[in-house]
Amino acid sequence: MTSEDYIRFCRRFFAATSIPVNLLENGDPVYSSLGEMLSYLPSDQWPVYPPSHNPEFTAIDPDLEYGRVRVENTGFDLFLGPVFTSPVTEELVQKYFRDSRTPPAYREQTAELLYNIPVGSHPQFIRYLIFLHLCLNHQDVSMESFYRESPDLTKSRTSRTISRTIYLKENDETSSPYLFESKLFHEVRSGNTNQLRSMLEAFPENTGSSRKARTPLRNAKNELIALSAKAAVLSLIPAGMDALSAYNLSDLYMMEAEQMQTQEEVLRLRYIMLMDFCERCGHLNVPTDISPEITECMDYIKSHTNVPLGIDDVARKVLRSPSSLMRKFKQETGMTINDYITKCKIDEACDLLLYSRWSLSEISSYLCFSSQAYFQNVFKKAMGMTPGQYRASNGG
Repeated sequence: MTSEDYIRFCRRFFAATSIPVNLLENGDPVYSSLGEMLSYLPSDQWPVYPPSHNPEFTAIDPDLEYGRVRVENTGFDLFLGPVFTSPVTEELVQKYFRDSRTPPAYREQTAELLYNIPVGSHPQFIRYLIFLHLCLNHQDVSMESFYRESPDLTKSRTSRTISRTIYLKENDETSSPYLFESKLFHEVRSGNTNQLRSMLEAFPENTGSSRKARTPLRNAKNELIALSAKAAVLSLIPAGMDALSAYNLSDLYMMEAEQMQTQEEVLRLRYIMLMDFCERCGHLNVPTDISPEITECMDYIKSHTNVPLGIDDVARKVLRSPSSLMRKFKQETGMTINDYITKCKIDEACDLLLYSRWSLSEISSYLCFSSQAYFQNVFKKAMGMTPGQYRASNGG
């Protein structure tokens, strides 16, 4: 197939699903669904590394999911996304602008397109990637492969789960789920997927609850629904996810569970859900000794590096006076609010220097520095070299 064939394929997929598709050839962008709608071709949005898995996820931010399908034995890569697992908000739109380096002139039109992208669950997105991989590479993969779990392990775990359920029913045994659930939600909150995987493999039969239902399938669905709601409250929100996003994500898994036709499917979804929650907590990476109020400030600053931002703006966000917030922020983080704003802008500038072709003037303007000269001075003070030297020394 030629590049035109792949472009035609991408257009058809976008028309059928409304999920944006981006096509790269040997690392260079040759097609973008959103770019075509907006009459420009975004560039340097997807740094291409050797794939560790095909297909695979490529998201940096858990709220903006992307997927990658490499067309084997060719130089073509398809990137799906962004896909949203919760309703699109202004915060998510700003995150997308920041991650995709959307030029200011195209932001209003881009935002309108983003709001029209359908919201879907994590497992639904996996199915799209599996479908594309089958179409392009004629290879079928399982959902478990996205989490590096073999079918034999899944079958063994499911078999033990069912056997344990039968044993408990026949012997009318019940046990308190408190200790198991406490450890489970702690592991999810930690963001360490390897530790969580080890726990789930060591105690595959423990679902964290013992709700009774008329059928094993209904019982499994009830348990997943309860587990999803508790995980939102005890893991996702304490890890730093805003409550609305956490509850929306939990609801999506509940709805997904209701569509399952077998107990095995529900158990598989439960595993995927917990691993997904854990991975998101790891991305949030909020220290446990930082208060929720300061965490909210830090998240707000990180998501607004591309707009003028000052202490008063942050204080209004959390309904605190600037002076009291400044003292609390310094006490918990060891940094002033202005220093943290600058740090976040410099971190953003480093990414732009490495992964975009934007000029220093464009980067300075995007990050709302008062002038290019001031941007260069601040960058050199923080990084020990000028922006140009940083770009050159890192192969930019």
